[in-house]
Parts: sequence; structure tokens; C-alpha cells
Amino acid sequence: MKRSWSTLSQLTNGTYTEQDFERAAYRLVTEQVLYAADHRTRVAYHLVEEFLADFAAALSPLGIRLERNGNHRYIVALPRHGEGTPVRLDETLLLLILRQRYDESIRQGLVEEHGEVVVELPDLQEAYPALADRPMPDIGTLRTLAATLKRWGVCRLVEGEADELQPFHLLVRPAIVDIVGEQWLQRLDQHNLGDDDTGETMEDDDATA
Repeated sequence: MKRSWSTLSQLTNGTYTEQDFERAAYRLVTEQVLYAADHRTRVAYHLVEEFLADFAAALSPLGIRLERNGNHRYIVALPRHGEGTPVRLDETLLLLILRQRYDESIRQGLVEEHGEVVVELPDLQEAYPALADRPMPDIGTLRTLAATLKRWGVCRLVEGEADELQPFHLLVRPAIVDIVGEQWLQRLDQHNLGDDDTGETMEDDDATA
């Protein structure tokens, strides 16, 4: 049985208010991943971590389950059902390619702090056509796609220095393993990429954004 936010607030002796619990639950639903390493989600992460069972009970009626990764210190909200929201094909392709690059970097031990993996633009330019059988999106489109993936907690764009040859690189975040699961990988194998344009949508099993 879920305890009320008011009851939980009293258990913290006023350190957290009811509104703090409400905001943390809302962030789980809308942002999907809370990372302890991120300044903007740190407080919400620690609150959810401390009262994980209560937050899980609160979100369960919405068809959302919570998973906590203690190694990389993040909490992810995942839908229990497969309907999900439509995800554009170009978003899906980039997600799958970044998941593949993440897995490959993990195998090679090329992992940054907090379990993140760097994907440089030259690496992406080589991997994208090889895996998607189509050219990589232009830099402007890639920036837009990266902004969408950032909202799902799986990627963030890091701007390059003025004297660097590439304008930015991508940091793939560890929650991509939870969000881009086996269903996504199987779906790409079954999909005839040559018959689709980037405006097509694919049903998303895991992303809630």
C-alpha cells in the first residue's frame, strides 16, 4: 500500500515537502531517467532512491515500473505495456546505433565516469551508414535528434572547443541499456529500411516521452 506524500514528508522531519515528492514523481514520468550525477536531477534521485518502494507503488497504476541501477546510480521509469508512444524512424535508428556503439565501447572497456560512452562524429559517420544502410543525418538534424534523446535520458550532446575539427560529440548514457532493449533490436532486424522514409513512426516499447 502506497503511503501518502504527506506521511512520507513527515518521516523526513520536514526535509522534504509534499511538493518535493510530487515533483520527483512527475519528473520520473516526464523525463524517464534520474541520474545522481546530474545537478538538476540529483535531489529527485536521492528522494526516489530513499523511498523507492513508495514511488514504485504510486506509479504502478499508471503502468510504469521503476528500475534502479546502483552501479551507475540512476533510476529509470519503464512502461509495463508495449503500446507506448510513436517514435519516428530517424529517432529509432539513432537510438539503435548509439546502443550498438555503447555495447561495443563497453566490450572494449572504453567507459567514461558514471558509465557514459563517448561517440565521436567520425565514428558515427562510419557506423550510421553501415548499420542503417542510409546516410547519416546532417549536423543540424543530428542536433535536433540528440535533443530528443536527451529528454529520454539516453544521450547528451557536448559542444566542441572552437579549435576542434568536430563541432560536438555525443555522450551515450547508461540508461540506454534499459530503454533500448531487445525488442528494439529485433524490430530493426525485421524492418525493411529501404522501403521507409524518416517520417515514419515505429511503436515504442520503452520510451515514455
